[in-house]
Amino acid sequence: MEHFTIATVAEESPDFRRVLWTGEHTQLVIMTIPPDGEIGQEVHEVDQILTFVSGTGEARVAGNKRKVVAGDLVVVPSGTKHNFVNTGPNPLVLYTVYGPPEHADKAVHRTKEEADAAEEAGKDEPPTS
Repeated sequence: MEHFTIATVAEESPDFRRVLWTGEHTQLVIMTIPPDGEIGQEVHEVDQILTFVSGTGEARVAGNKRKVVAGDLVVVPSGTKHNFVNTGPNPLVLYTVYGPPEHADKAVHRTKEEADAAEEAGKDEPPTS
């Protein structure tokens, strides 16, 4: 059994993206977006559910914008253009579930730049089995 006090684990992580758990059909990832930072506009071929733990931000999903705060949950269906932007003075902290997995198992990217470089180099691919 895997057990996480997820809000605490997410709050304690300084990393832009950290994969906590990868299963056959889903993946649990925590993210910390620094002030004035963003995830970056993207489209996944997987479903994504994001739950916000702290901070304030803006969800930009399929051309719509909405403020997000602690306790909010946003669903991003596969194939949907999206971005999440930190609009506050503190880190925007969240956890997200991908179905199926989107990133390499146990991947840790300290910064967005590190995450982008890993993706571009093909070093952030989800498990195939």
